[in-house]
Amino acid sequence: MNLLILNGPNLNLLGNREPEIYGSTRFESYVIALQQKFPTASIHYTQSNVEGELINALHQANNVYQGVVLNAGAYTHTSIAIADAVAALSIPVVEVHISNIFARETYRHVSFVGKHCKGSISGFGLQSYDLAVRWLMEQPGA
Repeated sequence: MNLLILNGPNLNLLGNREPEIYGSTRFESYVIALQQKFPTASIHYTQSNVEGELINALHQANNVYQGVVLNAGAYTHTSIAIADAVAALSIPVVEVHISNIFARETYRHVSFVGKHCKGSISGFGLQSYDLAVRWLMEQPGA
C-alpha cells in the first residue's frame, strides 16, 4: 500500500518545538521507525508550512496513493481550502494530531478538515500516526 503522510505548518520543528506537548523526536526519525513497523507499506512523507503546497499535495495524492495521513497543524482550525481539497479526494484520509486538541485552547476544538476524513486521532503523541497507518492498512484492498 502506498501511503502519504502530510504534515502542515511548524511540524518541521518537532523535536525542538514545545517538547512538553510534542515530544523530543524529530519526525524524520519517526518516519523511518514507522516504515520499519509497517514493512508492507510504502510510506512517503511531505511537510510544508505553505497552505497552497499542502493543497497541491492533496490534489496529487488521488493519482499516487491509496491513503493519506494528514496533520494539517494549525490549518486544521482555519483552512476551508484544505478542507475542500480533502473533500475532493476519492481515497481515505485520516486526520491526526499529536496533542489532544480538545484539551488545548478553545479555538483548537474545531476542525474544518475532520468533517471530510474517515476519522480523526489526537492526543496519543506520535503514536497517532501509527494508529492511522494501521487503520489504512487494514482496509479492504489494502
